[in-house]
Amino acid sequence: RRVLTTDTMINQSCQEQFILLGFSDRPRLESILFVFVLIFYLVTLVGNIVIILVSHLDPCLHTPMYFFLTNLSFLDLCFTTSSIPQLLFNLGGQDKTISYTGCAVQLFMFLGLGGTECVLLAVMAYDRFTAICKPLHYSVIMHSQLCWRLVSVAWSVGLLNSLVMSPVTMKLPRCGRCQVRHFLCEMPALIKIACVDTVAVESTVFFLSVIIVLVPLTLILVSYSYIALAVMRIKSASGRRKAFNTCGSHLTVVSLFYGNIIYMYMQPGHKASQDQGKFLTLFYNLVTPMLNPVIYTLRNKDVKGALKRLVTRK
Repeated sequence: RRVLTTDTMINQSCQEQFILLGFSDRPRLESILFVFVLIFYLVTLVGNIVIILVSHLDPCLHTPMYFFLTNLSFLDLCFTTSSIPQLLFNLGGQDKTISYTGCAVQLFMFLGLGGTECVLLAVMAYDRFTAICKPLHYSVIMHSQLCWRLVSVAWSVGLLNSLVMSPVTMKLPRCGRCQVRHFLCEMPALIKIACVDTVAVESTVFFLSVIIVLVPLTLILVSYSYIALAVMRIKSASGRRKAFNTCGSHLTVVSLFYGNIIYMYMQPGHKASQDQGKFLTLFYNLVTPMLNPVIYTLRNKDVKGALKRLVTRK
């Protein structure tokens, strides 16, 4: 009777909450991670908020490039905030639980914001392609209405990705298994604890990953192929250097983001080890959004100039 009662309690508890094991198998690592994650999260918040404020307050930055950069910073803020506070809560104490609703919301936001960023980076690549390959027609092509439409498409793709995959993942039967071997409610980790055959779900995930990840990445690579050819035709060394600096920032961000996403989601059956999966997810969920403002400000004279002007006014 005791066994049946315990199983019943586990089944009931798993319908109400999940246990995020995270890094609980390494207690010493948890305390170190808490400090580093907190510092990185605060730097991420400050850096991205500064980018948004500077782009909004300085009239010189009211251009399509900084409009998209503002959207990327806002996206990164939402992306990290969807999971890092919960991670800090779990790292700071013995309680590793998250409610079923909280888990569903976290998964929905994670899938939606990740899909949006994939498309938004492709949009930013198209903006750089237009600026360098068609400079005389840039202001005509990249008008404000087109910019808003492109951003709307990016957010719509992310929303559609969440609406399709979140319910499918959350409705999988788990037969009392509620221990997620991750620090957040990520789709591969939730699929692994299902007690039914998940081949169909994994195939769907792989198919959607090809569309949402590889199609934008292909567009980015094509855009930068044309950009590279156009830059090589520039005769002045200063002109080439300026073009490479502008595009180099975006390419660095693309490499950091897509490298982790492809490794995590483009493997059939998600055969990456659990430890690798956790640390890679932590990297692109925290480190990459923290580095984005640094990459764009340190390599960008316009942003540094805008910061100096704002400080001088104050």
